[in-house]
Amino acid sequence: MFALGVFLACVLAGVGLFFIPAFIIRPFRYQAPRSLGLAMSIAQHSPWWTLAAAAAALLLTLFLWRGSLLWQRVVLALGMVLVAGAATMARIDYFEWMFHPVASPGFTAASDSNLGDSEMVMAVRFGSENRAYPIREMAYHHVVNDSVAGTPIVVTY
Repeated sequence: MFALGVFLACVLAGVGLFFIPAFIIRPFRYQAPRSLGLAMSIAQHSPWWTLAAAAAALLLTLFLWRGSLLWQRVVLALGMVLVAGAATMARIDYFEWMFHPVASPGFTAASDSNLGDSEMVMAVRFGSENRAYPIREMAYHHVVNDSVAGTPIVVTY
């Protein structure tokens, strides 16, 4: 039973090393500097630590499998899926999945926009043409290729 407890601790550590940064680092929400620093530190080191947790869990699974009951084998298999998934996800920049490029920007007159009075925008003016790119929209896309007064531009945030 001690080895099964160590196995579960490895699974929890591996899964926790993936989920802690995922829950703290949330784009478009306030993040306290201290907790963000902790999350960034964990995210930086989690690829190796989740791999170590998965390797330890695999060794314990191999050790425990032969003499285990059916319910214990289910726990071992489920734990291995979780810790292997965490070790995989710790190596992927899953925050990029939230951001999609703007295929072709569309514009409306300022009087027709749904922007609040305190909404921040990035503004561009060439000649008599003006564009305003709302920060909240740019945060989802990061880059917009556009043309203002016939001049190609790249707007980034």
